Order: sequence, then structure tokens, then C-alpha cells
Amino acid sequence: MNMMPADACPCGSGERFGTCCQPYLLGNGTAPTAETLMRSRYTAYHQGDVDYLIATHHPTQRYGGQRAAIGQSMATTRWLGLRVLATEAGQITDRQGVVEFVAYYEDPKPGQVHERSRFVRQKERWFYVDGDALPPLVPKRSEPCWCGSGKKYKVCHGR
Repeated sequence: MNMMPADACPCGSGERFGTCCQPYLLGNGTAPTAETLMRSRYTAYHQGDVDYLIATHHPTQRYGGQRAAIGQSMATTRWLGLRVLATEAGQITDRQGVVEFVAYYEDPKPGQVHERSRFVRQKERWFYVDGDALPPLVPKRSEPCWCGSGKKYKVCHGR
């Protein structure tokens, strides 16, 4: 099983929650890069923070019923981990950025979201715009399972 310290940030950065994503979720500053925003949005899903997810979704992409849809998803999903695979631009001085990631979950069966997400920065603040869903990543049989069990993939889900 994953042996993260109790105060580790859910985003997988290796930092403490209180100094990583929590300040953004509490409104004490804004994410300085697209990747930081993506990590904080994952953490918001992990923590059940619907308000943060809506506030960081680009205003032109928000829709009626969004709050209910996110809440319904959160009611049945347990987020297990996040891996950032690649970033393009998205730095402090950029206007746009792309982050490719895989987020692992149980709902109730293990699954993953593999996405190439687009972000824009307006008025010194990053927003999630949208993303392209990508095929699931499947580890080799002898690699660790993506679900975070600590077992080899062939023993856990590679049957």
C-alpha cells in the first residue's frame, strides 16, 4: 500500500498538504502555474471541495447543474493518486498551458482518468478550460499496479 505521511498532499508532489495545495483551496493565493492548478484541482476532488473546482473552471466552460454533477461524482469516488506525465508551457509568464496526467480512483472498481488538459491564465490567474480524454495507461505485468496497492500489476489487476 502507499505509505505517504499523514500530512502529505494528495496531489503527489511530496510536499505537506498545508504548504502545497491547501492554501489555494482556502483562497490564500492562486496557483502560479498550470501544473500547480491541475494538482490543486485533483486535491479538491480528493477533498470534496466543489466550490474550488467551479471557481477554477474557466467561466466560459461552467454550466448549469455543474455543482450537482461534481457532488454526485464525489459521493461515489475515492481518489487514489495522481501522476503528472508531461507539461507544455503553463509557467508564471505564459498565457496558456497543457498538462497531461493520470488520476487513479475507485468507484467502486479501480479506474483512471488519463487526460491532456488545457489551461489559460487571465488577470494573473490560471483556469482549467477543458481536456482530451486519452486511453488508460496499462503497466507492464511486473511493474507496480497503478491502483496504489503496492502489488505487481499482474497480481493485482493484470489477471
